Amino acid sequence: MINSLRFSARSVALTFVAVSLVVLAFFASPLWYTWRETVEEDRARVLQADTRRLVNVFNMQGVAALTSAINVQVGTQAAGAEDLVLLADASLARLAGNLPAWPREMSNEVTNPAPNLASDLPGLQTFSIEIGGRSTRVALLHTRLPGGYHLLVANDIAKYRELENLFLYGLLAATGIILVLGAVGGRLVRRALLAKVGQINQAASAIMQGDFSHRLPAYGGENELNTLVETENRMLNQIEQLIGGVRNVSNSIAHDLRTPLAELRSRLEELTLTRPDPEQTFNQIDGAINDVDRVIDIFNALLRLAEIDSGARRSGFIEVDVASVASEVAEFYQPLAELQGRTLSFASSGPLVLAGDPLLIAQAIANLVENALKYAQANGKISVETWRRPDGAIQIAVSDDGPGIPDHEKPKVLERFYRGDTCRGTPGVGLGLSLVAAVAKLQGGSLVLSDNHPGLTVTLTL
Repeated sequence: MINSLRFSARSVALTFVAVSLVVLAFFASPLWYTWRETVEEDRARVLQADTRRLVNVFNMQGVAALTSAINVQVGTQAAGAEDLVLLADASLARLAGNLPAWPREMSNEVTNPAPNLASDLPGLQTFSIEIGGRSTRVALLHTRLPGGYHLLVANDIAKYRELENLFLYGLLAATGIILVLGAVGGRLVRRALLAKVGQINQAASAIMQGDFSHRLPAYGGENELNTLVETENRMLNQIEQLIGGVRNVSNSIAHDLRTPLAELRSRLEELTLTRPDPEQTFNQIDGAINDVDRVIDIFNALLRLAEIDSGARRSGFIEVDVASVASEVAEFYQPLAELQGRTLSFASSGPLVLAGDPLLIAQAIANLVENALKYAQANGKISVETWRRPDGAIQIAVSDDGPGIPDHEKPKVLERFYRGDTCRGTPGVGLGLSLVAAVAKLQGGSLVLSDNHPGLTVTLTL
């Protein structure tokens, strides 16, 4: 794990360095290109201006005046100047200038004129010529004058080399600074990351040892690590609730199964000991079957809840008209309501179609209606309503006029096997509302209990 963290910190540092170098390259490339273009344009303007000035002297005063002007120009130059001028006759013999002879590299240019070789600027060319025993790269303009004379004006390309070197040295220095900062930053990031991860590891170790109430340490501010810690803490809250729920469910299952199984054993034992007449025997058998059915109902409800919690039922989602399903459920329970002397009404705003599991939605609505019939007043009223909210969600509300549920018990009745004070003496194992809440969660909705004054309204949102 530590090797992985080192690799991650190193990766962050290397990525930072790589990105910084790429940014530096993108920043320096246009500067370098602009610099080179500016230098070339400046060199071309200087050479063209010198050439025009000397050509004007020749045109106005002749070759003698041009010779004198060139000698004055080269004579006044400072030592080491890079400006080169040469005037030659038709045979390329030197007449004036600071070049000792016509460059051999230019001889072919005189005898076989060619277009510009190294620049888009008219007449500007680049050559490597020998000056003072060393090869020098120059940019030059060659002009043919009347009478067969040749004028050569050149400039040493190395004139701006020192400035270019300074630019390159600055670029290398920036690269070095980025590498140093990347190394130092990577070490600091690694140290900070390992310190925080070490605290998380300590908390995780405590949780692994069974202390599910322990939580990862939170960090202030908005950052990715703090977001991860908050997510992990919410996950631990959910795990703690699930583990507590499993413990409670295990205890509740043992308690709720013990009663029907004890009754079943008592009936069978009584039959074995008393050997009653056939009518009493069959009555006891019917009671035993009811006890077995209660056990089977508990297991069926738990299996349905497990299937819903796993999300496996999502694969069977189809288009469902919730209003039609609720109408069918209300119609199914209408005879039972009339038999009990209660009124069961249904109202809908129209077809309400969504993607869902029609069997589970029908089961959820049926559980709500059964609870309403179970707790409504004698000759009371029960209503089932469906409508669509402005945000597109579908709601089913089942209301009764029974005793209702106290506010402090409303969150608890959604827990599995919980039965409040108002449920004493009524059949059931406390899984009905749990199944409805699980269906709501599967459909991305919610289950809300509210007072009906009198009674209770249960609103299922899908």
